[in-house]
Amino acid sequence: MSATGGGGAKISGERASHSVEGREKGREGRPPVAMVVHAYYEEDARVRREAETLVRRGWEVDVFGLRRPEDGPRATIAGVTLHRLPVRRHQGAGLPVYLAEYGAFLARAAIALAAAHRRRRYGLVEVHTLPDYLVFAALPLRLAGVPVLLDLHEAMPDFFRSRFPRAANPVSHALLRLQERASIAAADELLTVNDALGERLRRLAGPGRPVTVVLNAPDLDRFDARAQPARPFMADGTLRIVYAGALTPTYELDVVLRAIARLVVERPDLPVAAELYGRGDAAGPLASLAAELGIADRVRLPGRIPIEAVPAAVAAADVGVAPTRRDPFTDLSLSTKILEYGALGKPVVASRLPTVERYFAADTLWTYEPGDPAALAAALAAVVDRPAERDARVARTAARIGDLGWERQAERYLAVVERLTGGAARSGREDAVA
Repeated sequence: MSATGGGGAKISGERASHSVEGREKGREGRPPVAMVVHAYYEEDARVRREAETLVRRGWEVDVFGLRRPEDGPRATIAGVTLHRLPVRRHQGAGLPVYLAEYGAFLARAAIALAAAHRRRRYGLVEVHTLPDYLVFAALPLRLAGVPVLLDLHEAMPDFFRSRFPRAANPVSHALLRLQERASIAAADELLTVNDALGERLRRLAGPGRPVTVVLNAPDLDRFDARAQPARPFMADGTLRIVYAGALTPTYELDVVLRAIARLVVERPDLPVAAELYGRGDAAGPLASLAAELGIADRVRLPGRIPIEAVPAAVAAADVGVAPTRRDPFTDLSLSTKILEYGALGKPVVASRLPTVERYFAADTLWTYEPGDPAALAAALAAVVDRPAERDARVARTAARIGDLGWERQAERYLAVVERLTGGAARSGREDAVA
């Protein structure tokens, strides 16, 4: 698995040579780290894993993110200080609302970050996407010599083409590619979430730009099957299916419902029920579809649950589904749900995507052709009908996830942060934002 691109553009001599005198330092003398993310911190597992990993290793971490209506402007979670800016998500809104929301957050984050830097003297700013151009919130600090790490969670041009198909055209796509390249150029180094995206970024960034892949892998201490009540397969005689993620068109939960409806008709001997956790603009249509298919009594949509509650919800089920709709955007994605279900010892049924096949051998997960409810129903039935194969696949999946888990990914991530903050005081240029 790829880690870091070859060569690597080096931080300038001025950045590398200053001492850290005068900078506020963490528990082990490390400079504080700022993170910027257009998300509610509590709901973004990747940002939380990275921030909490840094805190455990002695850094102080400030996160600048969105604020829900019920939240206060400041909080501390697991040692991470949250600065909640007065911007919130508008779920299911159209493109103009999203762009206005992104713009408002970019402006507020830039102001809040520069103001906090006067006191904190950050040693690194890490910006999480989407949007890519949120990196420009860190521009005042970068001009002052603070290194900027851009963590690209998605391919933004493909994401917008998938999420807003009516607005997709050659001009908008070209503009999105342009902002992507400008955003990449505005960062010192790049992170991303899988090898496919890493290869794409290396092509865009050009030779000599460091690109590190840190998989969006679960923390195996949190997703530990031994910490959950054991549930023998179909312990109550019902096949219990679980999904825990966003309820958006990216995830073909409509196909899951149609597969369940097929099982009800074709396998009357097989009681089946599903818990689909999450929120998003597909929740209403999914509830309507379940009623239309006559399976409303078999499907629950409980809404979003906290990250801390996900392991128990998965442990109470028999099989986890990761149903991703296939398009150019999702061809570059790897569902974190696969790794979470597998870590908890559950059989996994996932869409057959290039990244899934890249990371998991054919004898680990069950896969089905995206968009095909008959194929998904057959995969679910196979999980029930082949107990020896099911146990073997679960064991092989768990072993693979052990290789990919956060403990190993964290070392790659920490190596990047150490490299960027290792000698990075900027006393000669800090006055630009002081």
